[in-house]
Amino acid sequence: MNKQIFYAFALTILLANCKGNPRSNQAGSGDIAFQKLSEEFLEGYISWRPQYGVFLGLHEYDGKITDFSKTSIDAELSQLKAFEKKFTQIDTGTLSSNMKFDQRIFLNTIRNEILNFEDIQVFKYNPMVYFDPTGLIDGILAMDLSIYLNRSFAPLEDRFKSILSLEKEISRIVTDAKSNLADSLPKPYIESAIEIVNGFADFLKNDLNLVLIYIKNDSVTKSFKTINKGAIDGLVGFVSYLEKEKLPKATDNYAIGIQNYQKMLLFEDISITPGKLLQIGLKELEKEQEAFKEVAKIINPDIPPLHVFNNMKKEHPTAETLIPQSANRIEAIWQFIVNKNLLTIPSNVRAKVKEMPQYMRSYAAMMDIPGPFDTKATEAYYFITPVNPQWTVKQKDEWLSLFNYYTSDLIAIHEAYPGHYVQFLHVNASSASKIEKVYMDYAFTEGWAHYTEQMMIDEGFGNSGNPIEASKYKLAQLNESLVRLCRYCVSIKMHCFGMSVDEATKFFIDNCYLAEKPAQLESIRATYDPRSLFYTLGKLQIIKLREDYKNQEGANFSLQKFHDKFLDHGMPTIQQMRETMLKDNLVWNDIL
Repeated sequence: MNKQIFYAFALTILLANCKGNPRSNQAGSGDIAFQKLSEEFLEGYISWRPQYGVFLGLHEYDGKITDFSKTSIDAELSQLKAFEKKFTQIDTGTLSSNMKFDQRIFLNTIRNEILNFEDIQVFKYNPMVYFDPTGLIDGILAMDLSIYLNRSFAPLEDRFKSILSLEKEISRIVTDAKSNLADSLPKPYIESAIEIVNGFADFLKNDLNLVLIYIKNDSVTKSFKTINKGAIDGLVGFVSYLEKEKLPKATDNYAIGIQNYQKMLLFEDISITPGKLLQIGLKELEKEQEAFKEVAKIINPDIPPLHVFNNMKKEHPTAETLIPQSANRIEAIWQFIVNKNLLTIPSNVRAKVKEMPQYMRSYAAMMDIPGPFDTKATEAYYFITPVNPQWTVKQKDEWLSLFNYYTSDLIAIHEAYPGHYVQFLHVNASSASKIEKVYMDYAFTEGWAHYTEQMMIDEGFGNSGNPIEASKYKLAQLNESLVRLCRYCVSIKMHCFGMSVDEATKFFIDNCYLAEKPAQLESIRATYDPRSLFYTLGKLQIIKLREDYKNQEGANFSLQKFHDKFLDHGMPTIQQMRETMLKDNLVWNDIL
């Protein structure tokens, strides 16, 4: 998002100062009042989501966590509705182009939140939301302690004290969760919550103790033992509650329904029906499957395509060379972008490749990016989990196959250059407004990172003149595309047309060639993350925008010009970017 072996990234944020056709710097008579309302909303919005504030680099929120009581949730929903009314009632004719742009961002933000609070009712039906550190369910980043350990925005002892403050709140969160949750819950949500909370308890029992040796304050270490035990007991108790009281009454009612799905799309400025989107996705899936077969034939025409791909995965670094070779490849990717003038990279500060911290090794690879407001901990890390020396030979080989030379480069492209890290660099180099740095659009963020995988291969990355090697890179890219396309189709089928988890698992196995276990994990993720279709949908929207922009610019078109304009306007909905970059309003709504 995203807790199986997925290529996690510390979600970064948004928008830059728009310089395209519809936006100008001329102030409107209503701008000052709009900015005052904006500040009022943001203060309350982030205060209710303090962990998100920490992620953004606003460290006045360190050690604080959301109040999940029903009274607090109801009050926040009322606030959201009140601000929706205020922003809707604004006379947009009195606003400058920039403020009109931001008004749409505010309304999309608020309406997505209301969808989660009131229509999908995540606090009533999804126990994951209370302890999920990824923000995958509704963006709250409920209990992410890793940021206090990974980022040196304060002395370690102060950051450790913030962790203790959060641990003290765990018993309250458990009490609130029990009070809020419905009698019967979807089974995939319960099972996933159990896994998350068990993992969090193990982290507190084992990994957090690894940090304790660096704390020299005896009173802090002494209080840690009591506080940590209480937190672990609270988590263990919550797992027991879910297992004994919720699992026996579990349901299969995880679909958000076609009406809520259409709302979700609408708040991304997408008015195409789910049924039409499914037709588009299935057609694209068939096209990519044929391409996969054709490329596999170039590599070896004598064996089935899946065998070609599996053989290719055997080409990987050793345990000893994994980290240094990954660092070299990051540099090679950066140099390719510069040499080909594919886009501007606003900073020469490289992402540092390092071993994944011990307490985060449930992830294979992760981009850890500072928040846009952080002025102290500004370094960026690309973490990779190394081989565990205690593993068997088979386990080591299976792990290293994840980092085969071709897929490993694509992961780095997605996460770092020119994917998520470059998104952050463009935001940081811009004069974005505060809401433009706080709001994040899923389709833009993941669509861009996924788009860059194909764009880089199409532009010749991995092609040094050897057609077999170039085909292996293309096959790896197509494999990534097939997985995301299956997420796209399964999301729609599951939440709008009654697809079961078992049917979704078979769909992943049959159509993107996953083994049964990862296919099942993808299917379970789809139950609680309907937005996973936005990887592919965002990518397809960007490709269409690029085609339209190229037609508009003619001889003046270049990839660098397109990419810079796209990123220099931040990360709003891609529809907003069409209206910003394309002069002909007759093509604005032709998004695919």
